[in-house]
Amino acid sequence: MIDIKELRDNPDAYIQAAQNKRIDADVQRLVVVDEQLKTAKARLQDISTDKNRIGKSIPKLSGSEKDSALETLSRLKQEEEGFQEQVKQLQPEFDALMLQVPQPADPDVPVGKDDTENVELRREGEVPQFDFELKDHVQLGTSLGMIDIERGVKLAGTRNYFLTGDGALLHWAVLRFAMDFMVARGYVPMSVPLLMRDEAMRGTGYYPGSEEQTYRMEKDDLSLVGTAEVPLTAYRMGEILKAEELPLKYVALSSCFRREAGAAGKDTYGLYRIHQFDKVEQVVICANSAEESHTFHEEILANSEGVMRALGLPYRVVVVCTGDLGRGQAKKYDIEAWMPSRGNYCETHSASKFYDFQARRMNLRYKDAQTKKNFICHTLNNTVIASPRVLIPLMELYQNADGSITVPEVLRLYMGGKDRIAASS
Repeated sequence: MIDIKELRDNPDAYIQAAQNKRIDADVQRLVVVDEQLKTAKARLQDISTDKNRIGKSIPKLSGSEKDSALETLSRLKQEEEGFQEQVKQLQPEFDALMLQVPQPADPDVPVGKDDTENVELRREGEVPQFDFELKDHVQLGTSLGMIDIERGVKLAGTRNYFLTGDGALLHWAVLRFAMDFMVARGYVPMSVPLLMRDEAMRGTGYYPGSEEQTYRMEKDDLSLVGTAEVPLTAYRMGEILKAEELPLKYVALSSCFRREAGAAGKDTYGLYRIHQFDKVEQVVICANSAEESHTFHEEILANSEGVMRALGLPYRVVVVCTGDLGRGQAKKYDIEAWMPSRGNYCETHSASKFYDFQARRMNLRYKDAQTKKNFICHTLNNTVIASPRVLIPLMELYQNADGSITVPEVLRLYMGGKDRIAASS
């Protein structure tokens, strides 16, 4: 949620932010409602002050003065009821409009309509050349007994799958390596709940806006999370932290669920766009400082790049344009791995900086030890690794001419020392 004081000072910046992010937000109506609400609340405060003053004076009055004071008190009560009704009508509209307003992107974020206008920053690693005809991950996975999409679809519908045998082991190996990598860098490992109340979904900015992408347990008023970002970021919501606790650095391995609404006919082949997957997610909660947020944004990006380099996967880093940013994101980097079967670099990670947008919604604050004042925290998050999507480049880039797959060296420990996945004889 944005700071209404900043919007009052510069509404045009938020109108432009909504246009740049291609998000519907009636900022002009919000300005009107805010002014009406502010006026009504100020008048209620004045009335309360007047009522208290008159109420205290009445016992000392008599005759016509007392009658006049009582008449004034009665009039103030009627006026108070009118303004209370006005606040009652305006407050829900104000709250709903506030939830729609996007955070302006950082000045260095490119303006663009969608992901086709994201800007490449750099490429890392060499795309290998092969002297034999490549198989895609589905062909490899099927022939090596690693993937069974047909039975996944039979049991659970489209965009579902089984990972079997070495496919399951490789999947878990990637996730376990990523967790160990992050714990070694000082991030606190967490096992998190996956069903969230609406307060957590709104607090992290997923509601309103992502309801269609979310599996909702209507009977229980709970939602299955699409990322561990939600429970990790909301873990301390509503609390006042001590300044010396910051920064909080968390990492979690969890299953993730996404309906992929609106993706009919898009990326239907293989394991790229699916309903259920597992992800290692990193979250940082830091002090209210643009400089600190910048530093940690670069840190979480570097963490994920470290995992990609350790896995030996060629990738590129892009800065995401305004039209591809979410409501609360001030800036986002994507990491895209080279996927031979798709003939392109494709997204595997998203590193997001929110400033105080999420923490303001969650009422997540910290107390400064010197000033004794409370400040709203800043939050950031990034994928460490998501599987089975990352299995696409891992399997395709590490395949051999005989149809086997070489296991990346850093994963062999997690696969019982196995260095090669081959068809059973």
